[in-house]
Formats: sequence, C-alpha cells, structure tokens
Amino acid sequence: MLTPSPERFRKYTDDAEFDRIHDFDTVTDMWAHCVSEYGPHPAVIDNGAAFTYAQLEDDAAGFRTLLGAPEAGSRIALFAANSYDFIKAYLAVVTSGCTAVIFPAHLDETAVFGCCMMFGVSQLVYQPDFADRLALLKARRPDIALLPADAVSDEKTPAAPCTGRTPCVIVFTGGTTGRSKGALLSNEAVMQGTVNGCYGTPKVFDQRYLLILPLSHVFGLIRNLMTSLYTGSTLFICRNNKDMFRDIAAFRPTIMVMVPALAEMALTLSKRFGRNMLGDDLKVIICGAAPVSPFLIAEYDKIGVKLLAGYGLTESANLVSGNPESLQKPESVGLPYPNQELRFVNGELWLKGRNMMEGYVGAEEPDAYEDGWFKTGDLAHLDEDGYLYITGRIKEIIVLQSGENVSPAEVETSFNALPFVQDSQVFEDENEFGAQILALEVVLRPTVLTELSPEERKEYAMQELERVNKTLPSFQQVSRIVIRDTDFQRSPAMKIVRYKHDKK
Repeated sequence: MLTPSPERFRKYTDDAEFDRIHDFDTVTDMWAHCVSEYGPHPAVIDNGAAFTYAQLEDDAAGFRTLLGAPEAGSRIALFAANSYDFIKAYLAVVTSGCTAVIFPAHLDETAVFGCCMMFGVSQLVYQPDFADRLALLKARRPDIALLPADAVSDEKTPAAPCTGRTPCVIVFTGGTTGRSKGALLSNEAVMQGTVNGCYGTPKVFDQRYLLILPLSHVFGLIRNLMTSLYTGSTLFICRNNKDMFRDIAAFRPTIMVMVPALAEMALTLSKRFGRNMLGDDLKVIICGAAPVSPFLIAEYDKIGVKLLAGYGLTESANLVSGNPESLQKPESVGLPYPNQELRFVNGELWLKGRNMMEGYVGAEEPDAYEDGWFKTGDLAHLDEDGYLYITGRIKEIIVLQSGENVSPAEVETSFNALPFVQDSQVFEDENEFGAQILALEVVLRPTVLTELSPEERKEYAMQELERVNKTLPSFQQVSRIVIRDTDFQRSPAMKIVRYKHDKK
C-alpha cells in the first residue's frame, strides 16, 4: 500500500510558488481566497470580453439570488456549453451549498428529461440556445424551475457555509462497467483534484490557460477550470475547436490541457506550418484522459514544450497521478498525488483518499468497492522509483482458448512505440475457419515517412509492424494486421471506442 507525499513534487516547482500551494476544505473557501487575492486580475476571457475575479464573484453573487435560496444539498443541473455564463452559474450553485449536476451539451430533450429524473434535479440552469430541448421537461415536470444561464440580478447573495463533506458536483461517467451514471464528488474531493493540478509544473501561479475541453468532462472541469482559478490564472474560452489556433495567436497561452488526439493534431499542424502555430509562450501541455504516446512527448520537447502525461478518473476528481519526468519515463503516468492510498490486488489498482467520490448516482455498482477501496478496473504497477504504469483494463482482457490472458493495451504499447503509429487497437476476432485470433488495426501518423509514396509507406509500415509482432510472446502475437485509411471511432472524450467481439 502506498501513501504519497506532496514533497516529492517540490523539486519540479520554484520553492516560493510551491509553498503557496495549500489545501482548502471547500470550493467556497477557495473562491473567497481567490477573490481576495486576485480581485482585479482577469479570470475569464470569453467572446472578446475579459472578466476579473471580482466581477466573476459579483455576477455569481447575483446569480445566487436568482437561485432563490435553495435548500442545502439541492441538486441544480447546468445545461450549457463552455462559456462565462456556465462558469458564473457553476460557482453560484456550489457556493450556495448545492450540488451542480453537469449535463453534457449534446443531450437531446429526452435525455435532458431522463437525467433530471435520474439525478433528482430541483432546478435547471440552461443556455438560451438550448431552450428548444426543454419542451419534454416543461410538459412533464413543470415543478422543476428553469433559469437561463445569462440571467442577471442587481441583488447580491453571499455564499453559504458548507463543509468538506458537502456534496459539490455530479459528473457523468461510464464507471467501471460503461453504464452511464453520475459520480458524486464532495467539496473536499474537488479541492484535492484542484490542488493536485498544481503539482509537477515549473510555473504554477498567474498562468494563461486556453479552455478547449468541455466543462462537462471532469478533466476540463477540474484541471482546466478549477486549477486555473485556484492559481490566479486567466482562462480563455475557445468556443469552437476549429478556431483553436486563431485563439492561440490572440491569447498566447502558457499552459494547455488536452487529450492526446488534440495534442496529436496540434503537433501535426505545427510541423506543417511552424512552431508559432502554438504560440511562443506555450511552455506546458497537460495531457490525459487516454494513453499518451512517448512519440508525442519527445516531439513536443523538440519544439520547447513540456508534454506532461497523467492519469485520473471521474471517480477520483480527475487526478490520481502526474508525470513531471515525462522524457525520462515516457510510458509512465507519473507519481501518485498526496492524500490518497494506492493498493494493487491481482494487478488491479484500488484507491482510497480525500479525492475519491462519495458514490455513484443513477445506477448501482455493487462491485465498485471492497472494504472501502474503490476498484478502478485498471491494471497497473509501480516501478522502483514509485512511478505508476497503467497496462490495461480488466474488462478488456481477452481470454484465449489456451487459457492465457491478453491485455490489448499492453500489446498496443509495443506497436505504438513505432514513430509512424499514431493509434492502434488490438482486439479479438476470428479467422476464416471461425477460430479465435488476435487482430491489430493501426492509424499511421501523417507527419512521419512523408518521403515515401503512399504505397511504399504502407509496405514499410507493414514490415515494421510484422517485425515488432515477432518480438512479442507467442500468445500476444496478432494474426491479422490492417492499416486503416481513416481514424477510429471516438467517444466525446476523444477516446478510441473499442470493438466488441460477439462470442458465438
């Protein structure tokens, strides 16, 4: 069992800045500190308008009035795209002692109604553009109050007191089974995740963040928004990812939070059009939510950007570990963060700690816990330096007819080490005789092997993939390799959607 210490991260940050990192019990406490400390500093830039910390609190205080003094613990849904109004409403809800239930912006009217029922919502804050998706809710549950996110009030209501155990936010997750539900995070869990975002980067405070990830995803909410506010930084909201490079040129961010697929796209365009596509001020990319290729880490380092990989779960308020030594240990997800315990049971990572959720809402997961430990479903191990490695998911294990267990992610790591492989997927399939086999599909990286013709490129790639395949243990070797001409299907979080094998 491992209980990490924050001091392991001190050497990666200036001492004076590191000593400014301290815990708050609640978002309300943190936010009061931020307003006092950073009041005139710009907190959010959206649609060309800059809003200071003081102004954001003033607007949040007005929105608290519009919420109408809800009972402590009330669940209030937020149904809006990334925007200043979303952030204002979110802060108003959680500093009122209520629980913000964050709905993904893509939900249709049936899903909106169903989620309100599933989560016991008493009010719904909505983006006016989404009003047409509220018809079913209005018809069937007129008792649920509806409040437009852009509403304002001149009357200000102060924040309500709460404790670290007070529920703070419900974020959608598939959990360990993939069934949609919500993870209920307390104030102290959200604050631990927020503080964890400060560890391992050279400069922590007074940074410039670009917001690309949806705030309905825990990675965007905690690491992008909350850590930005905690550190007195400025958050520029990119309303459309197609405008990302235009926004980078205008805002010149110092830190960006990305999933690997976005980091891959940014690297490709930077190689094609020049380093200034990312802006000369960009120093750090925080990358997670899916496996990060060592190739990305090395290539970003060549252009002066630290790409720092990490690992987290919605159930752990996002952040479990982060890798300040990405170049030295590129296949690791880093050092575990403090105030949590890690345990390994038959190769599976189990967690306890201040950052962990209170439980699931909307679906039962009876096997998620054992003796108070949350079972992540991830296969993992630590090396001799205490760095964490994720080698696959238990539910994705392929059991061969020989009795051998194969982790697709572990096998994919070998193929992904080839510089021309952008993404890969190992899966269970059948040959022409109906016998069980392992198959591999890969997507080639467009910036590598460009000197070859398309045919030569595929021929060379296939030879190298076959070469790597022969180095694997016999039970891990694939029997079929396909080079794709298109990307894999991806989830809203940009993770590859894995194939499901129909067993006969």
